[in-house]
Amino acid sequence: MPTEFAARVFALVDGTDAVGFSRLFALQGRMRFGNAAPMTGPEEIAAGIGAFFGTIKGLRHNVVREWYTGADAIVEETVDYFLLTGDTVTVPAVTMWHVDETGLIDDFRVYVDLAPLSA
Repeated sequence: MPTEFAARVFALVDGTDAVGFSRLFALQGRMRFGNAAPMTGPEEIAAGIGAFFGTIKGLRHNVVREWYTGADAIVEETVDYFLLTGDTVTVPAVTMWHVDETGLIDDFRVYVDLAPLSA
């Protein structure tokens, strides 16, 4: 069962709410998604994630395991991607983040191989 914050993160992403998700980030918060260029700040993150959401019908995160140390989180999950073709592709992923002293994310990284989505 994911922690409250992890559940909030994944609910926003699974709801394809790019703006809501971006509000979890500090002004200089940074996000790296797979091998894409890093995005900095809520506005850039909302635009980048929103563009990605436009390439799929939806997605669902299934948390496998979580680890926490201080303000750092590591979450192992499987992600079901619902493609525009009607197919569903499930891939493993690891998401890591750090929250600053205000409780906002200042570093967020998603390690995932998205190649199966276009296979």
